[in-house]
Amino acid sequence: MSTTTTGATTGTTTSTVGQQALGQADFLKLLSVQFQSQDPMKPMDDTAFIAQMAQFTSLQQTQTLTQQMTQLRANQDLATANSYIGRQLTVDGGNGTTVTGNVTAVDASGAAPQLIINGKPYALTTVLKVEPGATPTATASSTSTQPAATSGS
Repeated sequence: MSTTTTGATTGTTTSTVGQQALGQADFLKLLSVQFQSQDPMKPMDDTAFIAQMAQFTSLQQTQTLTQQMTQLRANQDLATANSYIGRQLTVDGGNGTTVTGNVTAVDASGAAPQLIINGKPYALTTVLKVEPGATPTATASSTSTQPAATSGS
């Protein structure tokens, strides 16, 4: 019996280390084992059962909140990256170097958006300085787009 307990403990330890948190399935397994192990002559107290269900509900809400916060962070990073388009940024180029240039695009195909500066991608976390972008030289157009006035009725 001690060998089985050691095996179960090792399995539990491995899954806990891998997951780093008690999940919904784990909670339901623990609850079902608790029901199977209880003495039929001394069933679980109502208040204890309600408290465990409240803990389970709290766990579910916390997991949902964590997922929503992760999504919110991803959306905020993308909005921030998009706001840099056309601006001149100085970023950490690695190895003690910096790169300065206008952001021409944002690559959102990966896990986090990448700023495209001088044709190369840089992470948002590498931004050191943000300046207004270089203003393009305006070209005057000699062609009028307004309709010509007509006389007579």
